[in-house]
Amino acid sequence: MRRLIWLAPLLLLVVGCGVMPSSKDEAMAAAREVARKANRQLQLSHQYMRTAEEVGRSASLQDGVTVLRVTGTSTYDEDGIQLVLRTSGSVNEGWLSAKQYTVYPCFTVRVSRLPDWDKDPQPVDCPDGPPLVFSPLSQPPWLPYKELHAALPRIPKGGQVDESEVRRSITSLYLDPSILIETKTDAGRVGVLLLVPGNSFYEQSCLLARVAPGATEVWTPPRAQRIPDGDGCTIGNALNPKPLPH
Repeated sequence: MRRLIWLAPLLLLVVGCGVMPSSKDEAMAAAREVARKANRQLQLSHQYMRTAEEVGRSASLQDGVTVLRVTGTSTYDEDGIQLVLRTSGSVNEGWLSAKQYTVYPCFTVRVSRLPDWDKDPQPVDCPDGPPLVFSPLSQPPWLPYKELHAALPRIPKGGQVDESEVRRSITSLYLDPSILIETKTDAGRVGVLLLVPGNSFYEQSCLLARVAPGATEVWTPPRAQRIPDGDGCTIGNALNPKPLPH
């Protein structure tokens, strides 16, 4: 009986070791969690159309992620953007050991217009070759709200607005050449549009102004009007502003 009592803890230890996860399993789980977090962030960030370059750049900025491969053209394509990401996971090799066991696995994720919110990244063989390098995101040109408001002419009530004078006041600001400038006269008023060029899938960046006898106004349309199909960044919206969204 005494011998059985002494053997019991040993049996528990042996059985317990058989079901405990190995260092490799724990390290792989940690690496998969890094890929899972990166995948979810990519799904959240790219619900509008994004190119392979943009998705790859975003992935390369995620903590603990190295981008090894990007295939596809845009998130609006049928297959979306496929990425191969390398992550890492580390665990101590024993309870009392300071030595760590580290793995560097690769996972594939897919980013498309129909997000795979809860789909786990799938392990794949890491491709040969160095990590991909992406050019930094360029800063958009500055739109000078206060300067435009100060430069535009003030026309007294009963006066007449001259579109050429309005354009000269805009020229005096020496705006970034990439900013598109549009003016239009309608019913004795002059509308102004300053637009940072983009494509139809992005939130637009613009300033609107209207010069009329007795009133000179400058404003930025609300975001709801600057999203795709919002029609907020137009010369028509400068002359006849759309109602604000509720």
